[in-house]
Amino acid sequence: MLNMFNLKLIKNIGVPLYLFIYLIIPYSAITQTLKVDFIKNLENSLNARDLEFIRKNFRDDENQNIPKQFSKIINDFPKSKWKIKRLKSNIRNKDLLQIKVSGEKIVNGEIYILESNFDYLFSTINGKIDKGIIKNLFTTIRNDDKKIDISFKIPDKVLTGSNYDIDIILNKPLEEVIIAGAIIPHQVNSLFEQDILLEPLASGGIFKMTRAPSKPGIQIWSGIIAHPKGMITFTKSIEIVDKI
Repeated sequence: MLNMFNLKLIKNIGVPLYLFIYLIIPYSAITQTLKVDFIKNLENSLNARDLEFIRKNFRDDENQNIPKQFSKIINDFPKSKWKIKRLKSNIRNKDLLQIKVSGEKIVNGEIYILESNFDYLFSTINGKIDKGIIKNLFTTIRNDDKKIDISFKIPDKVLTGSNYDIDIILNKPLEEVIIAGAIIPHQVNSLFEQDILLEPLASGGIFKMTRAPSKPGIQIWSGIIAHPKGMITFTKSIEIVDKI
């Protein structure tokens, strides 16, 4: 029998989906003349756990919150690595960074692998990072050593009020073996108040048609795939826009 999985329990087995949800909330960001040296210094400070550098380069109203949230990631994945690359921004007076976070953690003898990718769009005020927004967030945490052949087809951006598909496809489903999974939408502050009821995936994956909210913003989906070879959890942000 399949049990109901509460997201609070996921935290205890090394699957901190909540750590990346805070990135959706607007934060403060960098210098008006964004230089390669700064990007490298920021990357080095994250990898060296140099919280003081982060405090100095974020606005006063956020320079305490950012290190606090960063510390949560360090605690769950002490050896996490950060890579930062500058991208071309098509929005005036905004800079754009591509950020990748990877790490691993051993829980009960099993290795959980973290991979998170997102873009960071921001402006600057008085030489400090301001009004940062995380876009195109996609995070997975899995313990299957990538033995599960899986494809995620979830859009980065959709129109307000439009219908769109979410497909998580098991490319090589096992015959006569129960594969379970589920996916749910959630709000930032209600993540731990929701349960995920795993159900058999007879169709070889999760296939869902849903409707975007009527107002622009960010919609977040989290889910789990339970497979004989391991477990995969994922979190994906979708930008809701009034025009594309």
